[in-house]
Amino acid sequence: MRQILQDLRTGETLLEEIPSPGAVPGHLTMSSVCSLVSTGTERMLLDFARAGLLEKARQQPEKVRMLMDKVRADGFLTTVEAVRNKLSQPIPLGYCNVGRVTAVGQDVAGYSIGDRVASNGNHAEVVCVPKNLCAKVPPGVSDDEAAFAIVGAIALQGIRLAKPTLGEAVAVFGLGLIGQLTVQLLRANGCRVIGFDLDASKLAMAQRFGAETFDLSGEKDPLSAASHFSRGRGIDAVIIATATRSNLPIAQAAGMSRKRGRIVLIGTTGLELARSDFYDKELTFQVSCSYGPGRYDHAYEQRGHDYPVGFVRWTEQRNMEAVLDMFVERRLNVAPLISHRIAFAEAPKAYVLISGDEPSLGVLLEYAQPAEPSPAWPRTVLIRGRGAAKPDGGNPRVAFIGSGSYANSSLIPAFRGAGAALVSVASKGGVSSAIAARRYGFETATTDSATILNDPDIDAIVIATRHDSHAGLVIAALEAGKSVFVEKPLAIRADEVDAIERAWHSRAASEISRPLLMVGFNRRFAPHVVKIKSLLGGIKAPKAFVMTVNAGSISSEHWTQIREIGGGRIIGEACHFIDLLRFLSGAAITSSAASFLGEANRDTATLTLGFADGSIGTIHYFANGNRAFAKERLEVYAAGRIIRMDNYRRLEAGGWPHVPKMRSWRQDKGHAACAEAFISAVRMQELSPISPDELFEVARVTIRLADGE
Repeated sequence: MRQILQDLRTGETLLEEIPSPGAVPGHLTMSSVCSLVSTGTERMLLDFARAGLLEKARQQPEKVRMLMDKVRADGFLTTVEAVRNKLSQPIPLGYCNVGRVTAVGQDVAGYSIGDRVASNGNHAEVVCVPKNLCAKVPPGVSDDEAAFAIVGAIALQGIRLAKPTLGEAVAVFGLGLIGQLTVQLLRANGCRVIGFDLDASKLAMAQRFGAETFDLSGEKDPLSAASHFSRGRGIDAVIIATATRSNLPIAQAAGMSRKRGRIVLIGTTGLELARSDFYDKELTFQVSCSYGPGRYDHAYEQRGHDYPVGFVRWTEQRNMEAVLDMFVERRLNVAPLISHRIAFAEAPKAYVLISGDEPSLGVLLEYAQPAEPSPAWPRTVLIRGRGAAKPDGGNPRVAFIGSGSYANSSLIPAFRGAGAALVSVASKGGVSSAIAARRYGFETATTDSATILNDPDIDAIVIATRHDSHAGLVIAALEAGKSVFVEKPLAIRADEVDAIERAWHSRAASEISRPLLMVGFNRRFAPHVVKIKSLLGGIKAPKAFVMTVNAGSISSEHWTQIREIGGGRIIGEACHFIDLLRFLSGAAITSSAASFLGEANRDTATLTLGFADGSIGTIHYFANGNRAFAKERLEVYAAGRIIRMDNYRRLEAGGWPHVPKMRSWRQDKGHAACAEAFISAVRMQELSPISPDELFEVARVTIRLADGE
């Protein structure tokens, strides 16, 4: 199936063939009927993509500060690579979709095959959307009308925050799609409305919907017009639906407001506020978050946890339903807002249109429809012809399950550089796998990981999915006779480690196939760490390790922080450093303890390890530092000697004769060498570069530490 993507490097809008998503728990899969181009938001993305690097930086000054911090910590070349990788990932466009259900995921109630549904799905022939971002289209509401449910919910949420009452005077700045819907909803609420814009046609349309209007392109004073409209009392509430960097809309909104008036920002504008404007009148100002409560809440959107209606009456889904109800009651009229209809096969024309001079407002993309809803869209897309079967001793044929940003920027390039024959790459939604397949030369892209597991020509599988799926995929891959490279962590629960160990020993005892199992503990393979290991090789005395990790903070709502999904940061990332000290000590871990910075800071901890040879290790994993400083620092004390390694760029050693300092312009954490070691072992049918017993040991110690044991 095809989907619209935006190339952030070139500004080109692409209509790409990608694998269709399958049924996903908690989601609805739908065949698209039509989708609405949000001219304000999508033109803004288009303009950003077409801008040069300097202009991109000017538009995002906060990102520039982050990049400068990264340059200081990781080096210029590493930072440049990170920026290039980020910009090389095209993004899906669109969030106003209407489709017919082709598959109902587990844990989704109230929907059937063939139902019409409005959702925040992208511009794609097939979309897979979480249930709380969907709303069933009532009878009597056309597909065209339903396509406006999302932008209508954005307008409605802004109005809810403004809390207008019957008879109040409300101003609307910006009369684009959302502004026009805001006018209609306010009028349905019994408000008197005055609209402000520069476009005469948009002003005329707002007048048709019952608003008085003011042309901001003229020389007259908008504050005088607002005073006259409000009968000299001042505007009760102002809703700003513009898309501008100017501070003028905020200043004008404050100037026309009455004492204790309300200002709500739906769109974008400059936010240099004059304190006196707000202080003198005790004005309130609030930014509206998209289509309502639940937006950007992972638990609500992705995991399907609804808010109790008694505490949160209007969620984003319930706002969508309210807008659809307004269509049923004929309180909203969107027919005049539709300026263009374009067949989806010619979708790039829509972006030429909205970025050009021809007037446009609501642009509908229309999809060719089969006679009956069908789930038979292909879930695997051929990118290039299949290579020849692997000869004895040839490059192993490798597939990836998971193609997120880390896989695209680090893992896949490392495996390609190691000589792996890239066969197939899978992702849940299909976009990232299709992008990775074209970029790196995979044979196929898919959304069906079972096709990878069941392919007899695949020698090894790289697992780079979310942490809660690692254990199940590792076991399935081992049972299929595949060698497995799983990005850390191996598992997030102790019983999962036990199950993997059983599967490993069962397969290792087989006379037919003895696949490898390896975790992506790339720090072991970093050049600076390899040097440290060689320096410690002649020292028999116990050693003391101090590892300091300036991890930086991550929102508690990020998926890695959710125990049952990401395992938390100790399991998800600190395992790297537990393994690193295990590797450098060369001895089993015999004791462990964790101290946390309070129960609310489980990602800021000091972990202590004891080893069978008498060595000790301390890992300071701190999320409360500053990203401008280097992330990782290792110190080793042994037999009157000291080694210090800073962020995989500098190494100094004291007590050894003629030990040169290692200094690198480019940070090297060992990704390439780690992949090379695994591929070489598969090719030569050797033992895993990391003993499975060590992998199980590190996994169990990490889980115990994360649980405070």
